[in-house]
Amino acid sequence: MPKELPKEAILTWTSQVKINGGTVRGFMKNEQHQKVYVTYKIQDENEKVQLLKHALAGKTFVVTGQLVEPSKKQHPYSFDMHQYFKSHRAIGVFEIEKWQFVPNKRAILSLIYEQRFKMGNHIDNTFPKSIAAEAKALILGNQEDVQQEDQRAYQVLGITHLFAISGLHVGLMTIIFQQLLKRAHIRKEHAKILLCISLPVYALLVGGAPSVWRAVLTVLVLLIISSFTRKPSLLTSLSLCFIIFVSVEPNSIFQIGFQLSFLAALAIILSTKIIKNAKNTIVVSLIITIVCQLLVAPILLFNFYEISISSFLMNLIFVPLFSIIILPANLILLCISYVPINELQFVFQLYEPFRLLIQLVILKIQSIPYQMWNPGKPPLIALAILYAVIILFFLAMEKQKKRLFAFIAVVIFCVLLDISVNRSQSLRMSFISVGQGDSTLIELPNKKGVILVDAGGILRFGGEDWKQPKKQYEVGRQVIVPYLKGRGISKIDQLILSHADADHVEGAEEILEEVSVREIHITPNSLEKSVMADVINEAQKKKTPIIERMAGMSWRFGEVDFEYLMPRDTEYEGNNDSLVLMVRYKQHSILLPGDLEKEGEAELLQKGAEKITDVSILKAGHHGSKTSTTESFLEVTNPKLVIYSTGLKNRYNHPAKEVTDRVDAAKIPSLNTAEEQTIILRIDDHILREME
Repeated sequence: MPKELPKEAILTWTSQVKINGGTVRGFMKNEQHQKVYVTYKIQDENEKVQLLKHALAGKTFVVTGQLVEPSKKQHPYSFDMHQYFKSHRAIGVFEIEKWQFVPNKRAILSLIYEQRFKMGNHIDNTFPKSIAAEAKALILGNQEDVQQEDQRAYQVLGITHLFAISGLHVGLMTIIFQQLLKRAHIRKEHAKILLCISLPVYALLVGGAPSVWRAVLTVLVLLIISSFTRKPSLLTSLSLCFIIFVSVEPNSIFQIGFQLSFLAALAIILSTKIIKNAKNTIVVSLIITIVCQLLVAPILLFNFYEISISSFLMNLIFVPLFSIIILPANLILLCISYVPINELQFVFQLYEPFRLLIQLVILKIQSIPYQMWNPGKPPLIALAILYAVIILFFLAMEKQKKRLFAFIAVVIFCVLLDISVNRSQSLRMSFISVGQGDSTLIELPNKKGVILVDAGGILRFGGEDWKQPKKQYEVGRQVIVPYLKGRGISKIDQLILSHADADHVEGAEEILEEVSVREIHITPNSLEKSVMADVINEAQKKKTPIIERMAGMSWRFGEVDFEYLMPRDTEYEGNNDSLVLMVRYKQHSILLPGDLEKEGEAELLQKGAEKITDVSILKAGHHGSKTSTTESFLEVTNPKLVIYSTGLKNRYNHPAKEVTDRVDAAKIPSLNTAEEQTIILRIDDHILREME
């Protein structure tokens, strides 16, 4: 990243731009074709209305702002902004303070982007709401309106690629266009020229994702090669396409979509001999699904830490369904939507119930447990070995020798991978960086159990309707769940919600949706609070018991002892009725007091001081608020380390200076998630900090 950029610059929006609530985000290019990631806060509702009238892509602005440092990774498995910018060859983040639109000539790109924008609005206005999001995804590559529940279902079934414009769509569009040209009696030579012009336009029209350009370039190369030879090589075409792609956008090799797209295409090409030996169409489809899934599996594990086991069967069902019915149906409906004949609207009425039924089936199937294999993020050496085993499997299938042995080798390696990844002989505690909130993960030695204390969340303060984003930021789904999956955790034994504050419980709903939870512990009568409603609903869906706990309750899990020290009554009054947890392992003790304040600390000192004397680790109560971690409490607990869980530049100024001064005066080391991101400690004979 450059050290500085001009405060005033002329920037043009690329196709990657979104208006979400009161913010515009996306990539822009300057006059030297340098790309920068831009954010702009919309000033008022009227400005937003004006911005929504036309496509921003291709528009040029004179902007004033400043280059800022991108946010750090919150933990080893979270979204990496630096890597994201690297893959898009962007030089940094530019925060626009003010801008002025610059009228320019209507270039071809701007016209295409404007047409895409108008088509999206047309679909919203003419399609039934229940199928409009799907139509925009399948026809325009715009997945912004696809519901989170649907996205999760496609992910579990391993069919998310069906909603991304890819080779399937490009191939179908190529066939349709060829047939139209043929029926129009266009000569083959002229038809090729028209295809060479129309396919890049189509790629731009649908957003220009790497998978689209890969498919389009492959077809174009095939068309050109076919002019010189009757039997063009698919492998040669794909190789030339790769060279062209990387020459134009070298950093695209870091994009996951690029990697998956080329690997899937390569898998099909390299398995041609295996496919030829197939006896019928069903076997061919099964082979294609297997080879594609196997070759992209290591990439999926490295980036998403899990693989859909059911994808082998689901792709066999849904690829033909989408290819033959759903995608063509959406194209037909789009054409009909432009015809001003009301009688044709019955076609929508025929398709909508059918599509809703398919969606209900998808949601029902995805609810079946144990469909995802989640070993966690493997080391690079393990992925290299996995690729070697997969290639040996392909060779055995091609030569039709020792196929059973090759299959068993793949299975055995996957079992070993699942057992070995992230295994530790120590107690492992992660104070997860969730912003201004709390979440602590406790992993027992040798994967014998997992306890999560609090689930993070955001304190939302409302605001004007026009500022509300379509999709809210979700700490549970976007921060905690990736950490769990990166650690290979698919089951939580106890989810402890210390008290009913949004910054401790809001993420619990998303965690329950994505990870199996055996039981939930709460402080007495906290369920009555409105913030717990979503947790209750999701727990009921999953049939997860919610159990009230209080002081005096203890249990032993493996070699680790757990005990609740607070609350001591059943009347819920807020922070001072937090579930206070003491964790003991070997000679070490860790105190997690939730949002306990000075009154609660005083009660704990009065009725159980002997249990909190000389602890190894103290997580500062209430995020280090001045109402907690009093001098007397700090004196008795006498921790060897204090952990603050806070958000960077939070509105409450946590941790309070009074508290940090008190801790520093006692010469106690401290760590803050706002500065350190996720803090990981390995606890055995000694306490060691694990660095990324």
